[in-house]
Amino acid sequence: MSTSDTPDGQRELWNRVRARLKAGVGEDVFASWFARLELEEMVDDVVHLSAPTRFLCSWVQSNYAERILEAFRLDNEEVSRIQVTLRVNGQARPRLAPAAEPATNHETAAPAIAATPMPTSHPRLVRDNSAAKGDALAGSAIDARMTFDTFVPGSANEMALGVAKQIAAAAANNTVTFNPVYIHSTVGLGKSHLLNAIAHAVQSADATKNIVYLTADHFMYHFITAVQRQSALGFKEWLRRVDLLLIDDMQFLQGKSATEFGHTLGTLLTGAKQVVVAGDAPPRDLEMLDERVRSRLSGGLVVPISGFDLELRRSIVQRRADQATARYGMHFPAPVLDYIARAVISHGRDLDGAVNRLVAANQLTGELITVPLAEKTLGDLIRSREARRVRIEDILKIVSRHYKVPRNELLSARRSRDVVRPRQIAMFLAKALTSRSLPEIGRRFGGRDHTTVLHSVRKVEQMIKDDIELAQEIELLKRMLEE
Repeated sequence: MSTSDTPDGQRELWNRVRARLKAGVGEDVFASWFARLELEEMVDDVVHLSAPTRFLCSWVQSNYAERILEAFRLDNEEVSRIQVTLRVNGQARPRLAPAAEPATNHETAAPAIAATPMPTSHPRLVRDNSAAKGDALAGSAIDARMTFDTFVPGSANEMALGVAKQIAAAAANNTVTFNPVYIHSTVGLGKSHLLNAIAHAVQSADATKNIVYLTADHFMYHFITAVQRQSALGFKEWLRRVDLLLIDDMQFLQGKSATEFGHTLGTLLTGAKQVVVAGDAPPRDLEMLDERVRSRLSGGLVVPISGFDLELRRSIVQRRADQATARYGMHFPAPVLDYIARAVISHGRDLDGAVNRLVAANQLTGELITVPLAEKTLGDLIRSREARRVRIEDILKIVSRHYKVPRNELLSARRSRDVVRPRQIAMFLAKALTSRSLPEIGRRFGGRDHTTVLHSVRKVEQMIKDDIELAQEIELLKRMLEE
């Protein structure tokens, strides 16, 4: 291999390697462990890859380096080593692709926890308190862009923002105001941003604080790994020594790890340690969780974030346009910003996407940013968001009521016909009407495997072809959900 290889050639090689990996491990495993890897450079016989978290770096290096190496060697037999390094704030070594844009108050791709090796049998999840104050969060899952200063306030999130600031101030002073705190909303409304902002504020005030930010699936992963390595007791004791515990995507926590979280939550509350949790539904609707966990969460302060109103959408679009103007020197006329705020009514990610599309259109075509350009460029985005956003919780309620089957039985392991068919129909509707992946749907339906969901979807698709009445019934359910 030679360092004279062109960036285009390296990109093409990396695309071929990614395709081989996806074909070899399957789409779900690829999405979990390979999708966020990026090729940074190829020097001599070493391939340098980067990942956004230490945890992902460590896991891929330990478990998949040989498989990746084999995929590269099919094109170049001289490759002898794979090196995975941390990509901090979107940058590692000289990049083959542009860095990500700054974030507004909506969630970016869910960050995974960063883990650095420890001498003990479980990974260290807390940041290194010996680090310099300015670098105390380096390598953690906490996004440096998500602070209180970059959060755009409005009537929809005013209460959540006020509570988050109060929590941060109290935690920095070793006191607790509300505990636990549970923030909930649909996707893209700022839950993850607030959790990150709390962590930043507390760390800035006191660099000695042990702050842990975990997504629910990574809490499950670390707990299960600790059990497998017979170090569960050490993991529990370590977790209970933290000063501030932040858990994101609570709706994905389930099984034994959900029970363990309940025990940990109780210990932290007894010890007056601050716990902040975020999920996409109120605690009472998280039926995959143990009743005791739901009760503990409901017993704290439950804070909703509602959908953005026109004023808040306009403020977010203005902030995003200002960032684009500062970076690219382009002009966003006020009528264009008004059009985006009125037309894109879903959440922050789509508002960001709308501005990004106009930036790309301007750069690629040289056309001025105008309302006609916005209408042409954002047409599909606007149309795709006109229908009501359907949640899995909505599907469970409608199917439960229509078929007179309790929601907890739809999530249970019961195999009787009067439960199986409604459950399969509910899974089919979740796949048809939501953007959730098969593994996500499986988790929401009592922790089922993605293959079970796929079987249910295909089963209902076949039944619809063979049974006109059932097809009409499912169309009725769709209309009820989309109203």
